[in-house]
Amino acid sequence: METTRLTKEHFDGNGNFTADESLLTARGHIEVDGDLGWLKVPRLVAAGRISIEAGSGIEAGEGIEAGSGIEAGWGIKAGEGIEAGEGIKAGWGIKAGEGIKAG
Repeated sequence: METTRLTKEHFDGNGNFTADESLLTARGHIEVDGDLGWLKVPRLVAAGRISIEAGSGIEAGEGIEAGSGIEAGWGIKAGEGIEAGEGIKAGWGIKAGEGIKAG
């Protein structure tokens, strides 16, 4: 399965996503570099897993979905829902405006 990697270059100094939004929907996995702080994206969707390295957390205004699992070094926040086919794991916390669902 193909992996999309999000790095410092995809975000501005405030952690806002500034690259092409097509990178936020992957047919495979999504990996996010560590030590970037809290990162803000409109939505994050992966057919495979979403993995966020230590020192980074993700906040999605709409929602976060992964076909398999979601793992974050810091935390996961979503304005709507968080859904994973397998498990959800975060170093600090998980927060969703509507619901959290894990297989």
